[in-house]
Amino acid sequence: MNLSETVTEQMKTAMKAGDKLRLETMRSLRALILEFEKSGTGRTMGEEDEQKILLSAAKKRKDAIEQFRQVGRPDAAATEEAELAIIQEFLPTQMTENEVETAVKAVIAQVGATTPQEVGKVMGAAMKELRGKADGTLVQTVAKRLLGA
Repeated sequence: MNLSETVTEQMKTAMKAGDKLRLETMRSLRALILEFEKSGTGRTMGEEDEQKILLSAAKKRKDAIEQFRQVGRPDAAATEEAELAIIQEFLPTQMTENEVETAVKAVIAQVGATTPQEVGKVMGAAMKELRGKADGTLVQTVAKRLLGA
């Protein structure tokens, strides 16, 4: 079952159960899927495209959580956290910091980076390998720390 079908089924289930939060989250994901389908790329949605949509939605929620906390809106932040938890059900489990560090060390050795100025080179290679498995901010933090930036 692809993401579109899964989201549609989850919407039906949420409607029947009266779960408004899940329903709204599924509707927002459905909107992103429809936006992709209508974008005129001329191709069907693949697994990588599905992952990009989910990661984008998760990132938006994380940013919103941070902003709501900064302006003192814990109620809105809690809603965004609940939506993020629902979205994360569809994403592969995220790597721990130790796993990310091990992977980034391997990438650093692979590209031969030694200076803080080479963080960009490491990030490009690391994100190709870790996309969807680890948060980009965490990967960047680990890469900078390992290169002494």
